[in-house]
Amino acid sequence: MRLDSIYMLIIAIGESLKNLDNITNRDLLNRYSEIDWKDAKGMRDIISHHYFDVDEEIVLDVCRTHMPRLAETVRCMLADLGK
Repeated sequence: MRLDSIYMLIIAIGESLKNLDNITNRDLLNRYSEIDWKDAKGMRDIISHHYFDVDEEIVLDVCRTHMPRLAETVRCMLADLGK
């Protein structure tokens, strides 16, 4: 199974999280400790720099088990920022 489009989305998410962390001086993500931000950002590095060694089953597991919580947390962040 080829997961290239999922890999690219995870790379984009990781890059966005890194940029968001930088522009908020590491303050915003720290307010939402329910997410392991280091791992969320690090997944981008693994896929980008070790592409041929990526375990597809791990990526699928991350998508199934961690992405829904990440998406919910980002929705909360957006709502909190809108207040």
